[in-house]
This record gives sequence, structure tokens and C-alpha cells, in this order.
Amino acid sequence: MTTDAMTQPSTADSHAHRALALIAQHRLLTTTQIHQMLTPNTPPRKIHKELAPLREEGLISHTVLGGSHRLQAHFLTPAGAQAVQDWPELRGRSATVIQSPAAARLRAAHTLTGVRAHLAFLADARVRGDEYEPLDWVPEVTHRLPDTGGEDRLIADAVLHYTVTQPRRRQYRAFVEIDRATMSSERLARKLISYARFHDYTPQPARRGTVADQGAAMLAWQRFYPRFPRVLFVLTGAPRPTLTNRITDLRHMATDHDLVTRFGASVPLGATILEDLEAEGPHAKIWTPLTGDREPRGWTEL
Repeated sequence: MTTDAMTQPSTADSHAHRALALIAQHRLLTTTQIHQMLTPNTPPRKIHKELAPLREEGLISHTVLGGSHRLQAHFLTPAGAQAVQDWPELRGRSATVIQSPAAARLRAAHTLTGVRAHLAFLADARVRGDEYEPLDWVPEVTHRLPDTGGEDRLIADAVLHYTVTQPRRRQYRAFVEIDRATMSSERLARKLISYARFHDYTPQPARRGTVADQGAAMLAWQRFYPRFPRVLFVLTGAPRPTLTNRITDLRHMATDHDLVTRFGASVPLGATILEDLEAEGPHAKIWTPLTGDREPRGWTEL
């Protein structure tokens, strides 16, 4: 065996590394979801071989979800979180440790629903030849909000980074909100106020007249994004008429609240139903704009 061959990681090692990175970023993933992200063109049973050494080394644990399929959902152990803390592909993203299988089951419904939306974008990108990879969906992104007596943080369920390649290259970013109809429709719509506040937020400098002061004068979001990401709501967990009504309530917030109306004039806002997203893909005309007419369109056309 040559020196080069000895120093190159095996395919199995590479897949195990990527699987651990995926679990670290997404917090909780089923075996099927890891297979769809990592090796969609191989038999599903092979992914079990990639995960086995991670379990044996104590880097991941799992819980078994209820239902007829008895799915395994995998999460990092403290040792796994320590192992990935300096990995370049996860830089700036802290690994979340779920303390027990019981804790994993409690957060599984929301987390895995978000992954379903991500997989719809991923499958569509692969067909279209667009640039969107499993780590381009970043869950639970937090930003500070101005201190105005309301909530002091905006926590987006996810931020996605997507590049369309044809007919010309164009980069898109989006805040994604996952709604399983577990909160009131009014509370869901109030998320638009939080995004509008973040859009307008300019942090106040600690001291004036300094170089640091000049840097602080920019809008808060400009420190993270070249353009403010569009905001996408993905709804599920209720009959279609209920979900349609919730989308209508989002539209009302966008027209009845002055701050949100100004926000929606400059940032694309849209909503869709998860099952439509999975069946037709994100570029299909399944997104209802939250401003203007209700004519459905693709997510990049909002």
C-alpha cells in the first residue's frame, strides 16, 4: 500500500465523519433522514454500518420513536459534542447535547418536522443541479432584538443558504419558521413582528466617536447577511382548511401592522403547507405570498 493510500480516509470513515457532522448540526436525525442526506443512491441498510462505529465509540446515542415504524432518532453525546467542536464545517455553530432519550423524544416532533422541510429543498436541488448541501440548513439561529419591552431575541427555526445555478447563478437565504399548529394562530403571526423589529434594529454603541462606534451604526442584520433573508413559513399538523386559515392570519398581520407592512414591502414573505412542499418541491407554485395578491408561486419568485 502506498503512503498516499494509507493517509487517505476510507469511504466508511468519510461517511462516518459526515454523519456525525449532520447529527451535530441538526440536533436529532432519524436513520432514514441521515441516509437521504448522506447516501441517497445506496441501499438504506448501508447507513447502519456508518452509524455503528459512532455508537460504539460513544459519540452518538439514539431514542426510539413511537408509531408503527419504530424509527431510531440519533443525537450527540457529550463526547460527540466535544469531538466536533473544532470541525471547520461546524465553525461558529455550537453542538447541542440532548441529555437523554426521553429528552430527545420530547423535541423530536418539531426538530424532525424541520428536517422534512430541509429534505424537500435538498431533493429538489439535486434534481435541478442547484447548490444546496445537507449543512446549508442551519437550525435554531438566534439574533438579538432591540430592547423595547418585548421579546429580546429572535430565534429562527432555521436559516437556509441556497444557490440557483440556472439560467444564472443567484444566491438566496431564507429564515424558515416551522408551524405544527401547536400554538395559536395569533402567536404564529406575531413572529412577523419579531422579524420586522430585527430588520430595523440598529444596535446602540457603548461609546461614541470611536471606530467601534462607526461599525455599530450599521443595521444588526448586516453583520450576518449581505441581504436580509426572505421569511418562509411551513405549516403542518392540522387539516388543510385550518392551515389555510393560519396562512390568511399571517397575511392579515402583514397588512394590519404598520411595522410588518413596511417590512413586507422590502422582504419577500411566503407560506406553504409541508405536505405540498414534499410532494411538489419548493420551486412549485405552492407558496402563498403574505403581501400583495394571493397567487401561488415558487419560493424564489416571492
